[in-house]
Amino acid sequence: MVHRGRSESCLTNLQSGITMVSAAAIEAFTARLRGRVLVATDAAYDEARTIWNGMIDRRPGLIVQCAGAADVVNAVRFAAENQLLVAVRGGGHNIAGNAVCDGGMVIDLTPMKSVRVDATTKTAWVEPGATLADLDMETQAFRLALPTGINSTTGIAGLTLGGGFGWITRKFGLTIDNLLSADVVTANGELVRASPTEHRDLFWAIRGGGGNFGVVTAFEFRLHELGPEVLSGLVIHPFAEAESVLQQYRQALENAPDELTCWVVMRQAPPLPFLPTEWHGKEVVVLAMCYCGDLEAGEKAMAGLRAIGNPIADVVSPHPFVGWQQAFDPLLAPGARNYWKSHDFMELSDQAIEILTESIRQLPGQECEIFIAHVGGAAGRVAPEETAFPQRNSHFVMNVHGRWRDPAMDQACIDWARHLFEAAKPHAAGTAYVNFMPEDEMDRVEAAYGANYGRLVEIKRHYDPLNLFRMNQNVRPIEERGAA
Repeated sequence: MVHRGRSESCLTNLQSGITMVSAAAIEAFTARLRGRVLVATDAAYDEARTIWNGMIDRRPGLIVQCAGAADVVNAVRFAAENQLLVAVRGGGHNIAGNAVCDGGMVIDLTPMKSVRVDATTKTAWVEPGATLADLDMETQAFRLALPTGINSTTGIAGLTLGGGFGWITRKFGLTIDNLLSADVVTANGELVRASPTEHRDLFWAIRGGGGNFGVVTAFEFRLHELGPEVLSGLVIHPFAEAESVLQQYRQALENAPDELTCWVVMRQAPPLPFLPTEWHGKEVVVLAMCYCGDLEAGEKAMAGLRAIGNPIADVVSPHPFVGWQQAFDPLLAPGARNYWKSHDFMELSDQAIEILTESIRQLPGQECEIFIAHVGGAAGRVAPEETAFPQRNSHFVMNVHGRWRDPAMDQACIDWARHLFEAAKPHAAGTAYVNFMPEDEMDRVEAAYGANYGRLVEIKRHYDPLNLFRMNQNVRPIEERGAA
């Protein structure tokens, strides 16, 4: 039976499975698409429901692999008419696994990968199935770049909607700071343009508010001149020097130019070819740095960071920007089990450093790590109320990255991440990067957005009052706040 009524129980009914929809209705829907629809009996179904985080094992009723915006419009209308639970898949990297659902419909955007660069206007139109690698390859052909993330297999859609930061953010801003407009399919199945002059509230909300407000079918970005090379690489220190290295790192960043970004990774050393074999598997502190400007100026800007302590290895040199964007891919390949916890810190205090280093002494697995990103510069010169993304002060983002392969390690790795998160909480800012939030942190969404949350709720109520788009770091419509 096809359910079309929108009663007061509609929010609950959105959890319903595809089994409530007749075969005839599904067949008629499929006939309206250019893309294809997969069900559990199709050979491609299991691959299509598999996402980056190996812990997520969900079985949707339908996977709609969209070929274009018209398919997205039809899919959203069909889901709304039949009160289906909806998940939207871009790159499938979301740590919470929101790209796939049980029983409902996945709107799969992965076939929509077009990237069109206009070198004259320094802009790009990007479809939501494109990855950061797709984008970098096209833009760097013209020595242009967009600030994005650090793992090239990440999808541009989810990264952008949550904010987006990476190696060149301090120079060029967050990904959302370079968003000029977007085509969005709203919950009523209407395709609209969100920009500074059209659907301005929606444009404000999608710049950091996640996938709460619709399905983006195209992004228009401003690009920047960069490349083809950047000065980048790793300086690796023994963990015995961790506290001193982090204190000097903190001090060296105080006067860092916008072109310079340096992040910290603490973990057991992987078998990197430039590391002596006796260090493989031992705890280390890695300073990962990138200078997106004149190479000679970069050497001078990095000198203080590279002079810290007694490093095991220093492999900083000019690299193609495309290559540096992919440097961490081997450590972030799909298929592993992942559980993350994250805090924003306004400063990297001695107390926080002590907590972080103590946690590294208790690593539950060889792939678990703590990652600290320094965000500021151009991204910090945008007013907090200008976009939904709230944390605009210069700050550090801590990501406690639990990563392992054996399901028997689930509890140990999750407990380790949660313990560190709780220990660090007194020193944290209260906000968080929503793209790093796992599925058990939905009660933290309001705090993550701070003073911007109230406006997000109002915009959600306008564009999606029945919370059709709820498989995300969910902003609930006012009527539903406080509901289970």
